[in-house]
Amino acid sequence: MRLLNSLNLRGWLLVGTAACGIVLAGAVATLGSSARAGSALEERKLPMKFSWVACEPNCRGWVSAVGVITADTPKDFEEFSRGRQLGGATVVLDSSGGSVNDAITLGRRFRNLGLLTTVGVSLRGGQSARPTVAPEAYCESMCVFLLLAGKKRYVPEAAHVRVHQIWMGDRADDAKAASYSAQDLMIVERDIGRLAKYTFDMGGAGDLLSLALSVPPWEDLHELDAGELKLTNLVTTDLVADVLPHVEISAPAMAELAAKTQARFGVEPEQSAKSTKTAEAVVPTGGVAAPAAATPK
Repeated sequence: MRLLNSLNLRGWLLVGTAACGIVLAGAVATLGSSARAGSALEERKLPMKFSWVACEPNCRGWVSAVGVITADTPKDFEEFSRGRQLGGATVVLDSSGGSVNDAITLGRRFRNLGLLTTVGVSLRGGQSARPTVAPEAYCESMCVFLLLAGKKRYVPEAAHVRVHQIWMGDRADDAKAASYSAQDLMIVERDIGRLAKYTFDMGGAGDLLSLALSVPPWEDLHELDAGELKLTNLVTTDLVADVLPHVEISAPAMAELAAKTQARFGVEPEQSAKSTKTAEAVVPTGGVAAPAAATPK
């Protein structure tokens, strides 16, 4: 069976995960925050899920997008958006990346709907509390390009936007010792070209690609600082009210949401040229098939 490689971009920029939660008029309990942080980490390892966070009467609400982008994610978003008036809504991202081509498809859908984007963890309020967004979240790899799809883009100071070089998923654990074919190089270059076009179509800067491609997979992900977020045009506003009006950005005590992650290319049986995944997409959930030559994480 012929193998098609998929591009896994875990080192691409921007904002961590979006945290929205209940902040009662007082302090947030440390134990409760730790539990939510652990739950957020587990959700980030699963295929991406979309949910609507309502905060009426004086707040429109927003879309929470948590997890790994897989081949099913664009379809799942279409099912989620059916019957909803999402035009101009905000998406709060909490993701470690995933499928390159499917992220591009989803990002173009976001832009067509005129969506706004930010990073955070959505914390839903109780009977007497309004939901909020916790800023200490992670947006890594292809999540950065979903962030880029927003017409307006805000990144909290406490959020972590991280990038590094793309690689073949089944050879990322020992990238220096692995061997690569001409077809592998062709696939890498093809998907870099697709991503470059998407980046410029979304209004991103070439510095975004340059920063990501300068960090090899055997090094830690590079976290973008405030200056780099502006340089790459990932951030278009410094005001949270531009993307989440009437919503408080809380800062509960959050445990570390994620350890170091790797952006990489994956290899899988030929299905379609746009089927690409990261190692995190190979979890045994939601009918996501593991790449034939990839090593599950």
